[in-house]
Amino acid sequence: MHRKKFLQSLALLPLFACKMKLQDFPKMTETLPHTEKMPVLFVGHGSPMNALEDNAFTRSLKKLGEQFKQEGKKPAAILVVSAHWLTRGSHVNIAPKPETIHDFGGFPQALFDAQYPAPGSPELAKETAKLSALIHETDTWGLDHGAWTILMHLFPEADVPVFQLSIDYYQPLQYHLDLAKQLSALREKGVLIIGSGNIVHNLRMSMARLREGDTRPYDWAIEFDQWVTEKIVERDFQRLVAYEQAGEAGKLSVPTTDHYIPMLYSLGLAGEKEEIQQAYEEVTFGGISMRTFQVG
Repeated sequence: MHRKKFLQSLALLPLFACKMKLQDFPKMTETLPHTEKMPVLFVGHGSPMNALEDNAFTRSLKKLGEQFKQEGKKPAAILVVSAHWLTRGSHVNIAPKPETIHDFGGFPQALFDAQYPAPGSPELAKETAKLSALIHETDTWGLDHGAWTILMHLFPEADVPVFQLSIDYYQPLQYHLDLAKQLSALREKGVLIIGSGNIVHNLRMSMARLREGDTRPYDWAIEFDQWVTEKIVERDFQRLVAYEQAGEAGKLSVPTTDHYIPMLYSLGLAGEKEEIQQAYEEVTFGGISMRTFQVG
């Protein structure tokens, strides 16, 4: 059986069980103080080196962080759904002091020396774990580079608690969009939810072009990035679940779904009439989209 169809078949029963539990989540969070509804972000995080670099992308993140403070929307906590925490089943990190994980290789020592010492949020993480029997508590994870490399620019003081929700890589894409909708109660508890991945992420073909000294974006990467943007504007999120409909550009842009899935979490949290603003757009290294947007 084709791997994708096999994984989808495995997912059907637990997905049904998950939905039965998720409807009770708003009741579970009633004891937490209500706040003004927080925005949601999707960030195309790109290379880990962005943690140390001053470029147009990192400056756009700093601008977003400053806007949150100026508008009185500094979060009580941050929940990150990162492309770099893939698990069987969904897991939430309840560690009070999550470590900075350097989950990469071949970069300068300065990047391995970088730390993001934000505290965790055990209380909110445990509330999130009550969503479903599929969501398990763990303290064995920290903050991977999908989280801390962007937070260093958004909230450089590292004074906002951060926790992560893993991606169950054995579920179909529809599962993630549906699960995200059930996280919306967190937005009214002061939680800023961030999906961190890349809409276009073909690292193999990007490296091939870079080795030739050619940094121009591939035509298919631009095509797919624009196709996704059009569907966001049209609020046709279901088409994004079936990204293969974009043809060859979709297949090349999403060779694996790990970096694509975080975007579905961000879109699944969007209210029916909430504005979705593009905060940054660029296709770099041939086949990596850095597109970043804000919901609300």
